[in-house]
Amino acid sequence: MSEDVQDGRLLRGLRSRRTIVRHAVDTASLEGLDGLSFGRLATDLNVGKSSVQTLFATKERLQLAVVEAAGELFEEAVIRPALARPRGAERLRALVEHWLAYAEQPLFPGGCFWAANLPEFDSRPGPVRDMLAGQQRAWRDRIAAELRHAVDDAGTSAGLDADLTAFQIDAVLTAANTAMRLGDDTAAAKVRRVVDGLLAPPAGPGREMITRS
Repeated sequence: MSEDVQDGRLLRGLRSRRTIVRHAVDTASLEGLDGLSFGRLATDLNVGKSSVQTLFATKERLQLAVVEAAGELFEEAVIRPALARPRGAERLRALVEHWLAYAEQPLFPGGCFWAANLPEFDSRPGPVRDMLAGQQRAWRDRIAAELRHAVDDAGTSAGLDADLTAFQIDAVLTAANTAMRLGDDTAAAKVRRVVDGLLAPPAGPGREMITRS
């Protein structure tokens, strides 16, 4: 077999793999990673089941490929665009805005991929759980890193606990995803209000006295 023929088959295999994985990401956002099967994907994409199985070998490998691809798509849609903004509060707000766009005009038909799949795997030790948890941890760490820079910004609370606040923001985004899926068109505005409140400068002595009176 010539090298050109081998290269051609390799490229076709890679294209097929990308097509299958992208469809599987969308399916898993709606039905969860456990809803994936070689037969289901073969039927959906009108390809042979054996061809899908050859590419991934096991269901776990398929799931890992899907989780990895979802992470790459999320990074492209949410994280990379925000990196153009200055570090700190401005970049954090950009991350939140791109996340809201990712959920409002869904990158995945089921909304947030991690909101759909983490509850399914949070009590199931193994490589899939580890990858999902690592991606969520990396997202919160990124938010916390921007919050630490925001502390140095003029007007931002010096007493802010970056890790706690990142946890709060992540929780609010998860809640917003559910609200959006249920048709709440006020969810994005609520997220922005929460973030504004968390980034608000500390009250001065006079304001503290009024609040406590």
